[in-house]
Amino acid sequence: MTTALHISLITETFPPEINGVANTLGRLFDGLRARDHHVELVRPRQMGDGNQRSSEHLMLCRGGSVPGYPERQWGMTSTHRLMKRWQLQRPDVVYIATEGPLGFSALRVARRLGIAVVSGFHTHLQHYSHVFGVGLFSRLLTQYLRWFHNRSALTLVPSISQQIELERRHFDRLELLEHGVDSQLFSPAKRSNALRQSWGLGEDDIALLHVGRLAPEKNLGALQRCLAALQERYPHRRFKLIIVGDGPKRATLEASLPEAFFCGAQLGEDLARHYACGDVFLFPSLTEAFGNVVLEALASGLGLVAYDAAAAGQHIRHGYNGVLAMPGDEYAWIDAAAWLLEEPETLRTVRLNARHHACRQGWPKTIELFENQLQRASLGSTVKHSTQPRARMS
Repeated sequence: MTTALHISLITETFPPEINGVANTLGRLFDGLRARDHHVELVRPRQMGDGNQRSSEHLMLCRGGSVPGYPERQWGMTSTHRLMKRWQLQRPDVVYIATEGPLGFSALRVARRLGIAVVSGFHTHLQHYSHVFGVGLFSRLLTQYLRWFHNRSALTLVPSISQQIELERRHFDRLELLEHGVDSQLFSPAKRSNALRQSWGLGEDDIALLHVGRLAPEKNLGALQRCLAALQERYPHRRFKLIIVGDGPKRATLEASLPEAFFCGAQLGEDLARHYACGDVFLFPSLTEAFGNVVLEALASGLGLVAYDAAAAGQHIRHGYNGVLAMPGDEYAWIDAAAWLLEEPETLRTVRLNARHHACRQGWPKTIELFENQLQRASLGSTVKHSTQPRARMS
């Protein structure tokens, strides 16, 4: 039987913020608490916190906006507060989900106190720097991330492709922690004719759905090119591009895609209904560490078009429960979407297989594996302490 742990979870993003990392951490946090672990959350203040104060289960710190993402923030360095807090109430294990100043502080303090550290590699930061055109920064960032994660007992990665990539970059002690999906929430049964009609769709029209943050690194220009190619190939069929989500690229996309329907950010049952009202899910991103929307789309019974990487590469069998293209080959990605639409029976079969696969990918087994990984780290089975003299804490 698993011993109850005192776990400190360090993150710079958490629900109700809307992004894949926040969603995953919310699921893990709730799952651990449901299994009777004492979980304290250390995060920056959020807009909705009001006068909320730190408590036994929550430590709030100052945050600063991420350049280009005013709705996102870094957590500021909190070395002294963490040292005092953990000396009074020592965690069995610290899980660091983000590598910014707050995560760096937590790593230093935990190592100083000899507390086991498990880190999570949730975001492809080194790929983002290539997107923004700063190659030198990418190299420096990769060096920092390798230094950071190699000082933890264990680094958890969400996909096999990312594990292989990080191993090639000499990251040590990597283990897989796949994400799950709530297949009761995300279900084809949530399909709503009224919602489809509000999008201007008839019964035989095809809703090309995209869900996600509308951000520069998401390769969203491919949506317009795919729509144009499908309209040219199938001139007698009617397609409508439905975009769910918000972010810094929304205004630009709305200007370039006047025929698309922008739904804004959606949550919970509303989000599930939007998924279920789609037919084909277009996912052009090349910078995902995992991509929770992949499993959500599969659970909703959509025909998914993606690149062979991260969650898509792990969960899609090409031509069976979705279609894939080699990463970066946009022509093949568009051709895959066109193939999916050649025959109605092809799309119907793929959608049924997608739902069947997703129903086997629940959160409980992910949370149980996460619990076991934290338990092993807390017992010191893989913890390695530095033999170098420790720098004075400032």
